[in-house]
Amino acid sequence: MKKQVVNPYLPSWEYVPDGEPHLFGDRVYVYGSHDRFGAPMFCVNDYVAWSAPADDLSSWRYEGVIYRRRQDPANRLGLRSLYAPDVCRGSDGRYYLYYAFDFLGRIGVAVCDTPAGKYEYYGTVHFADGHIWGTRTGEPFPFDPGVLAEDDGSVLLYSGFATRVPAIASRGHQLENRAGVLVRLRSDMVTIEEGPKELFPVKGQKGAFPDHAFFEASSIRKVGNRYCFVYSSEYNHELCHAMADTPEGPWTFCGTLVDLGDLYLDGNADERHAANDLGNTHGGLLFCNGHWYIFYHRQTNRTSYARQACAEELKMRPDGGFYQAEVTSCGLNGGPLAGSGRYEAGITCRLTSPSGTGRVDVPFSRLVLRDHPYVTQDGKDGVYLDDPEDAPVQYIANMRSGAVAGFKYFRTGVSDSISAEYRFRKAGEGVLEVSTSTLFSSVCARIPVSGRREKTWRNSPVCPLSCPEGKQALYFRYTGSGAMDFLSFTLS
Repeated sequence: MKKQVVNPYLPSWEYVPDGEPHLFGDRVYVYGSHDRFGAPMFCVNDYVAWSAPADDLSSWRYEGVIYRRRQDPANRLGLRSLYAPDVCRGSDGRYYLYYAFDFLGRIGVAVCDTPAGKYEYYGTVHFADGHIWGTRTGEPFPFDPGVLAEDDGSVLLYSGFATRVPAIASRGHQLENRAGVLVRLRSDMVTIEEGPKELFPVKGQKGAFPDHAFFEASSIRKVGNRYCFVYSSEYNHELCHAMADTPEGPWTFCGTLVDLGDLYLDGNADERHAANDLGNTHGGLLFCNGHWYIFYHRQTNRTSYARQACAEELKMRPDGGFYQAEVTSCGLNGGPLAGSGRYEAGITCRLTSPSGTGRVDVPFSRLVLRDHPYVTQDGKDGVYLDDPEDAPVQYIANMRSGAVAGFKYFRTGVSDSISAEYRFRKAGEGVLEVSTSTLFSSVCARIPVSGRREKTWRNSPVCPLSCPEGKQALYFRYTGSGAMDFLSFTLS
């Protein structure tokens, strides 16, 4: 990389969940939903795209709005949101964007001559007789499209959603939610040639993957000559994968690719002892310059409605599947971050309260998690490319005594001092302890902090830092009174 890249890899003011990465030409394009910080629901903003040179995944470029909600004829007032999209290149050389139209049980299609130009409405996925998929009771519920255009011209569209949607949401049609499905499209990219065929039973259905049943977030890629299906499981906070020799299976479950709380990595499956508060995630695979990556999203602001794009490198197993990646702060960087310089606390990859962790997608989550630290920002989201100094400030809020924020990984032993930027939202006094271990068996630095409730940020004293040399995580534990906001730390 020409410069360091962190997680989230897009600017901290951008909220693009459900990211599907694709290599078109010499650039990687990421297509996703578009959350609005502070909104009370998913995907309030229009679709945007971001891209980066294939040989430098640190240089992400904003491509602008590529498709607006109101462009769908059924949504002229823009009252409905557009969910998790995917894009493929058709045999005609044009690019086709597939999207879930809210919870109505329909998949829309838009088309453009370039990967990140202005897409135009093209149609809604339908059967040969003209009726739209999802408009008849008993049909599989169309949701979260994952699309793959094969070299022979065939187009595979995977879809599905495990939660039953009330008939009122799907305009009176009670649709089935028994499995993730596959349909084959004609060369016109919008008409169903075959299917839907049920492939991935949901929890409780015969043939479901044990303990990791399909839930949503269908994504499909070729890995060598095999098909790799990526999906969000019954737990909703992990992306799993299954492999097959044909698009229709039979499918072999191959394990977890990434989990927001790093569950299952060390045998721990207890959500109360995850690395972070949990919520949904969605993403896809990318093969670029000889490396495999999994793209996913994280939760912020103690809600499910302010999600940010992250990515991790994957390692392939001898059987052709992938080992689970851990959640990190360095993501696409290709190695640990430099052990010197200023780092925003918002790139944390481990954030726990003294009582452990919880879920942001439960009723009254803000009340349930009121004592938990969380990533948030001051100000609204938006595009701040021309005025970066006006961009909202992202930070960790509400660190109470015993809260821990972790950052992976750094080249340590380079710096011998450390300082922090902070403020108190509830007057207090204490110490930020720094360690390379979550157990804090040895402490590398102690940073004194204190203050009244205030909006301005304070700089701590520069304190001695003694870390072992090598690749290390850094964990910050607050011990004291009050509730502290943590903006950044500087290694020098």
